[in-house]
Amino acid sequence: MTYVVTESCIRCKYTDCVDVCPVDCFREGPNFLVIDPDECIDCAVCVPECPVNAIYAEDDVPSDQQAFIKINADLSSSWTSITKSKAGLPDADEWKDVKNKLDQLVK
Repeated sequence: MTYVVTESCIRCKYTDCVDVCPVDCFREGPNFLVIDPDECIDCAVCVPECPVNAIYAEDDVPSDQQAFIKINADLSSSWTSITKSKAGLPDADEWKDVKNKLDQLVK
């Protein structure tokens, strides 16, 4: 099992989760983070750090977010590693509670 970043992260990209990851499994895109399933050691320390509750164990990903399992796997192979936290996106607070943002994902 691995952990998966879901839709709530889109257009927010808070990086609190990155600092606590012991294996540097997060990858960064323009407006979203993903977890590399080949690197994740299933420790779950990132879950409580996410201010928008975007991270789930693969087995617990909500049914309407299942596509993000593949999205994380696919994008992690081409996005660069992020190992230090930084500020969220400038308009993150405006987007943090917005639902149905998959069309906003920049790959």
